[in-house]
Amino acid sequence: MSRNTTNDVPPDILDNEEDDQSVALESGSDVEFDLEANPGSVQRGTEVIRHFWNTLPNAPGVYRMLDAKGDVLYVGKAKSLKNRVGSYARGQAHSNRIARMIGETASMEFVTTATETEALLLEANLIKQLKPRYNVLLRDDKSLPYILLTADHEAPQLVKHRGARKRQGDYYGPFASVWAVNRTINALQRAFLLRSCNDSYYENRTRPCLLYQIKRCSGPCTNEISHEDYAQLAAEARAFLSGKSNAVKQRITEEMQKAAEELEFERAARCRDRLAALSAIQGVQGINTQSVEEADVFALDEQAGQFCVEVFFFRNWQNWGNRAYFPKADKSMSREEVLGSFIAQFYDDKPAPRLVLLSHEIEDAELMAAALSTKTDIKVEIHAPQRGERRQLIEYVLRNAREALGRRLADTASQQKLLVSLGQAFSLQKPPRRVEVYDNSHIMGTNAVGAMVVAGANGFMKQHYRTFNMKSEDLKPGDDYGMMREMLQRRFARLVKEEPRAADGEGAAYGDDGFPAWPDLVLIDGGKGQLEAARQALAEVGVSEDDVALVGIAKGRDRDAGRETFFKPGQPPFKMPPRDPALYFVQRLRDEAHRFAIGAHRAKRKRELVKNPLDEIAGIGPTRKRALLHHFGTVKAIQRAALEDLMKAPGVNAATARAVYDFFHERG
Repeated sequence: MSRNTTNDVPPDILDNEEDDQSVALESGSDVEFDLEANPGSVQRGTEVIRHFWNTLPNAPGVYRMLDAKGDVLYVGKAKSLKNRVGSYARGQAHSNRIARMIGETASMEFVTTATETEALLLEANLIKQLKPRYNVLLRDDKSLPYILLTADHEAPQLVKHRGARKRQGDYYGPFASVWAVNRTINALQRAFLLRSCNDSYYENRTRPCLLYQIKRCSGPCTNEISHEDYAQLAAEARAFLSGKSNAVKQRITEEMQKAAEELEFERAARCRDRLAALSAIQGVQGINTQSVEEADVFALDEQAGQFCVEVFFFRNWQNWGNRAYFPKADKSMSREEVLGSFIAQFYDDKPAPRLVLLSHEIEDAELMAAALSTKTDIKVEIHAPQRGERRQLIEYVLRNAREALGRRLADTASQQKLLVSLGQAFSLQKPPRRVEVYDNSHIMGTNAVGAMVVAGANGFMKQHYRTFNMKSEDLKPGDDYGMMREMLQRRFARLVKEEPRAADGEGAAYGDDGFPAWPDLVLIDGGKGQLEAARQALAEVGVSEDDVALVGIAKGRDRDAGRETFFKPGQPPFKMPPRDPALYFVQRLRDEAHRFAIGAHRAKRKRELVKNPLDEIAGIGPTRKRALLHHFGTVKAIQRAALEDLMKAPGVNAATARAVYDFFHERG
């Protein structure tokens, strides 16, 4: 692949091993930059880099460039730290973006590693943790779901799994979505009749549950099936999920034929239904291939300065779903650079398959494959196929990436139009970039929760949503105005402290994901009283009406949508035309805030309902709590127990027994 050394990318992406070996700086050399940047700031940053360069070792490692506040600007890896860091101060054909990064650099930090492979893995880990402004950032990085067939119980459980693989068993995946996992588990239950209930539910059954009645479980909890036969079903499920689907289907077919010959038609019908379920699993996968048994396929598309990476997951010759990612990257970066950085971060917290197929050649593909092989203990290959069925597969995935990015751009354009109309409706000087909506929820003042939802050009920004548990001791139950004041005071006091507004009034810098930290518009779900409470709260923390536009939304008569009255400080109340798109947009924002607030309130109320009094006793952890409950049966029995009886419980010493006894008897 040809390389252009004038690209707007960090030197550590452009320079290969030969370039590294040729870097040399003289402490008194002049540095000239052909760019549109502040020469003074760039010169200062260059001097900082040169200062650290003087003492760097000629060894592999990772470097971090920091600004004056200590925030990380960029994380990079190097085969030779001395040569790589020196490349930033050459003064040869740096772009504006790299010059800005150099100019903002006030300090650097370094970590040496034994090999370049370790440096690559550490770089990916640090980028995901620190989210540096000048790196490619993998956004929307929720952990992918897997199917887990447990091996720590006599009756293996078939469940959905996310997160660390701490439980003993076999993991199959990843799947692109929870929907894909649930659909597959439902089909597997019909095919193999494996339980999905947790161990506690299993141990306490005295009769089969509904899943047994609808033929989605074989009922091992009540011995409806022997443990030997259930183990056979689990073994068949493992074989099927491991790619031996034909052998499993052949065995079930033979069993069905045998049952029919022996006139056991009910058993034959069950086998028939299991075969139908297996066929359904294989038939709903969409595109399948004959040449790819296990692979992740990545294709990247770029439009209008935005990137989309589409990922398809293939396991056992089956397509287990796809997912679109939209990494944050400078529009001047090449597709190869963005894809390479994306791959490193993508596999930071998940195992790689044996084959990774890419739409573009990436730098350090061999190094990346070696690093992934080290993490997964299997040989991982990385290819960018140019012909054959695998290239056709890449083209298919690339088409999906192109369509996904097109949809996102269309949604963004539509959302931007709504923001423009919203700014006009509320007489803002310019369209809002960040809109925050506040609401609270409680029942007679109990379990009060405040909620904040956020919207921008990309729609609802759920990663920025926040909930507020009311903490003020002066707050009276049911005081909606007081709850609104507390919520906004806490939100904006923290914002003023962590992201102070700039002197020009444009607000603080953008966040790690490129989204503004300060809202341009705050919507309050409530009328004039709620708005006045919000205005007072902002004034108390030093935020004026010129800094943030405040609008209150009062529901119409009979709470009818479309008859809302809007309040702005210093203006008479007003309404919007009934069919105004801005009105529909406001209704969506308010309804989302209402939904989120109620959900947070219900979750808090549920936690309170199931709260165990033993949790409030100091020194009572899960083990002792379990021992007490096993010995006495219920919390009420523990409460009525004498001190001597408490001391007889297994694992409970005299001090613990006294603490439990005093806790309940002091409470009356």
